[in-house]
Amino acid sequence: MKLLLCPMPEFIDEDGLYDAESVTLTDEDGRSLLCYIENSLEEREQITYLLLRPVDSPVTIVTSEQNNDRDDEDIAEVITIEESTEIDRVFADAKAVLAELELSLHNTAYTLTVSGELPPLEEEQIVSLELDDENSQLESEELQFLASFYHDKQQYKIYTPLSPLLFLASCDSRGKLNLVSPEDRQIQPILEELLFEELE
Repeated sequence: MKLLLCPMPEFIDEDGLYDAESVTLTDEDGRSLLCYIENSLEEREQITYLLLRPVDSPVTIVTSEQNNDRDDEDIAEVITIEESTEIDRVFADAKAVLAELELSLHNTAYTLTVSGELPPLEEEQIVSLELDDENSQLESEELQFLASFYHDKQQYKIYTPLSPLLFLASCDSRGKLNLVSPEDRQIQPILEELLFEELE
């Protein structure tokens, strides 16, 4: 787990709930990500759990490479650009093409984001891609296509997810905030309660 920035304890009211509207997450490289506090839940041992959503829209840059391993069929494997060095290499081109849509690209913590008004959602711009998750399993996700560009003769595409990107974090009475894995079985009931209250 990574130590992040958290609102000071004075932002917690008498019921243990946050009365602040946002919190800034910071990763190990010093990059920040401003998030809305969607919901909060006080648990035992003065731990408060927060459901967070980035203020700006998250985006993903992907490319593809041909895979000829199966019966001579050309199979395009979708590759998500996640490594810092890879992002830095294509960032200027991605920023330029998004600027044409009046979107500003930011290299924020945990995800790239864009500020500005997203283009209207059109059915032909919605794609379903199978992306590797952190456990090296393929997960299908619906994304909105925003733009494409070339770097060193390689094509890249930029998408924003249709489903909101949410982070789960815990904060103790001293104001220390840690990201919490939603895969933790002990955490899942807390996450379900936070999501249930969010939908109400």
